[in-house]
Amino acid sequence: MKKLLLLITIVFFFAESKAQLTPPTALQSYYNDVDFTLTGTELFNDLATVTISKHTNILEYFSRHDYLYSADQDIANTDNVVLMYNGESRDKREYQSGSNQHTPQTFNTEHVYPQSLIVNNAKGDLHHLRSCDININSNRGNLPFTDGSGNYALIGNAWYPGDDWKGDVARMIMYLNLRYNESFTDVGTLNLFLKWNREDPVSDFEKQRNTQITTAQGNRNPFIDNPYLATVIWGGTAAQNTWGDADTEAPTVPTNVTLSNITAATIDVTWLAATDNIAVTTYEVYANGTLNGETADLSYTATGLEANTNYAITVLAKDQYANTSAQSTAVNGTTLTDNTAPTVPTNIAISNISGTSFKATWTASTDNVAVESYTIYIDGSIKGTTTNTEFDVTGLNISTTYAVTVLAKDTSGNESAQSDAVNETTTDGSAASDELFFSEYIEGGGNNKAIEIANFTGQTVSLANYSVKLGSNGQDFGTQTLTFTTETIADGDVFVIGNSQITICTSEVDVFSNVTFFNGNDVLGLFKNDVLIDIIGEENNSSDFGKNLTLVRKASITSPNTVYNANEWQEGSGVDDCTNLGTHDVSTASVENLDSKNFKIYPNPTTGNKVYFNLTKEVTINVYNVLGKLIKTEKANSSKNNIDIATLVKGVYLLKINTANETFTRKFIKN
Repeated sequence: MKKLLLLITIVFFFAESKAQLTPPTALQSYYNDVDFTLTGTELFNDLATVTISKHTNILEYFSRHDYLYSADQDIANTDNVVLMYNGESRDKREYQSGSNQHTPQTFNTEHVYPQSLIVNNAKGDLHHLRSCDININSNRGNLPFTDGSGNYALIGNAWYPGDDWKGDVARMIMYLNLRYNESFTDVGTLNLFLKWNREDPVSDFEKQRNTQITTAQGNRNPFIDNPYLATVIWGGTAAQNTWGDADTEAPTVPTNVTLSNITAATIDVTWLAATDNIAVTTYEVYANGTLNGETADLSYTATGLEANTNYAITVLAKDQYANTSAQSTAVNGTTLTDNTAPTVPTNIAISNISGTSFKATWTASTDNVAVESYTIYIDGSIKGTTTNTEFDVTGLNISTTYAVTVLAKDTSGNESAQSDAVNETTTDGSAASDELFFSEYIEGGGNNKAIEIANFTGQTVSLANYSVKLGSNGQDFGTQTLTFTTETIADGDVFVIGNSQITICTSEVDVFSNVTFFNGNDVLGLFKNDVLIDIIGEENNSSDFGKNLTLVRKASITSPNTVYNANEWQEGSGVDDCTNLGTHDVSTASVENLDSKNFKIYPNPTTGNKVYFNLTKEVTINVYNVLGKLIKTEKANSSKNNIDIATLVKGVYLLKINTANETFTRKFIKN
């Protein structure tokens, strides 16, 4: 269910003058004992007294089933409820309860203020109880709220309710503070909830809930009746006043606009305050007729200006009802000439090396105005330009060493010197793949859930630019997101992401994440630089494809696919089959000809100085440590079926085995 989103990004103060507060006729009897000329703590106390005294039916938690589904009823379909956070309309009969005989049972009750944090007797208060998908409710847990954008999401160790629900959350939390004195800081911050209260206006759905809950327990949530009450009590940028008469009087024009401290890119601006019948809330500053920025103060630094350019600076004033003054008389100023070059790019690094390409990255240059672009040189010749701090170099030759340098250019055309050269050699082009991809999916019993990412690019790959996103129940990606920082995957190795409550093959899990709270109808995406590169399932399709299944990517699949193709996967032997978790093989040969199917290492683990293999043909064996560093390379065959590991210290190692048909990886341990 979508609601109109009012975007207000400015910040201003709440003055002693305030808009008119007269409840509508239908609410005047309820609020008869509240003095709406009061502000701050005095108004808080008046509202608290009414809210507590009118709460005549104190419900036990188990009684919620008698009232909650009427309060949460879908306005467009009275047989359904609207679920918290995802907005899905779902059959009322699907609520979870031991006494409910209906199947399936897909939603339960969310305490928006977590019941584990409640100090007072608010557990059964309907004003903060919501119908919620079971999995989403579990994912949120008792996490505090944090700011974000878009759909609901786990952000770090906090929860963003989504653009369409953040106002609902704010007004519920404010009610809990007013009615029970529950703390804001246990679940977020007052400033955050004030922000959400003004950005996400009250919906018809919230009004319906308020009316139904009043019938059930006697009291109302006053912040749903009028969000502006929160502004009058706690201050800050004004929320919508649904009771007041509209203010149409504009502020006076700011005067005495003065310019100072002019540089090649900035101008400091000051002015005298405007006045208003209620309150001036913000000032907008314009450069040559274009809005440069906003402030609640009487000074501002205009930024992002071009060097050696004349600017006409004007200022206008706004009040809380968005009435605007005329712009002030223009004052002209000319920015300085820019003759300063940017600093030289540093920390040039090469990654994602293949036979014909690699990626160059560097630390950003600085400039007195602004860096506009970077030019990349290969062996002294220009290869390309970019506005980013990375560049994909293509069209290279295999097994060739190249010198890479980068220079920075600013908006005035000043160029830095080229960076120190970094030399890198392309591979021999024999790598099986040029990108990471999903290699295994486990949707087992309970929370036995895991996904695996494989690397067969011929090099160790940093996961810093990658993320995994979950889309639940036919929703868009973003229900949960896993990002990485320093994690890497060695060539030929895999990275396993497991559910925190998984009970199978736990030794193979590299990281536990809420992104694995998926079911067999939820879509998973592998993203690089926030662009989808691989997928399991279908976005916006809630049909089961992987329920109670293990799916392993076929060995013949060596690249990701942004369209899910069930033919690329083979099913495991049953529920909770994790036989292949932690390893993966790729091949350009048919599955029947795979050497990896019969390859064995023994003994493993070993305490000796040799490891042996069952071989029928010659292979090349590369030994890597867990950091991806090549330790040694040896040939082995049916007559020499071992390699010497006497010089290896105790630890875990990766063997990359190259045959005529395929390349695959195995782990072994030296104790």
